Amino acid sequence: MALRGYQGAALLTGLLLAAAAQSQQAGAVADPVEPPPATTQGDVTTLGEVRALKPDDEPLDLYRFKNPVQVQPNRFSRTWSEPPSPEQVSMSGGYLMMGINKGLAAAAQGVNKLTGGPDQIQSATARPPPELTDEERRRAQEVCMQQGGCPALPGR
Repeated sequence: MALRGYQGAALLTGLLLAAAAQSQQAGAVADPVEPPPATTQGDVTTLGEVRALKPDDEPLDLYRFKNPVQVQPNRFSRTWSEPPSPEQVSMSGGYLMMGINKGLAAAAQGVNKLTGGPDQIQSATARPPPELTDEERRRAQEVCMQQGGCPALPGR
């Protein structure tokens, strides 16, 4: 019970201090600001270029090791991948699940290679636009004429 009394007194003291600070700020009168001079139509000033920079993805860690050596990409860069962070491991189900998933992916790739099946990810290929045969063009022209006339279809 005594603890609640101290908490209430601390809260009341904090509120009184905040009210006193606010009343002091309200009592201070700001100097009047002169409005900018009126400009004519041809005298308009514009701002320069403004660029918004993307914030860094990682917070700055002053104690993190920064390697002073910057290695250029080489033939090993294609196959090398950084090991997952502990957060990535926990988000994907742990090391055991990651190993199982990697094994299943390798087995599926091996089965595709043995059977000659298509890859799981394939590049898109566009099909040619549909073309009407001469017979289909003739029938379309007849239907068009029966419905009230259409412009002539381009012939081959």
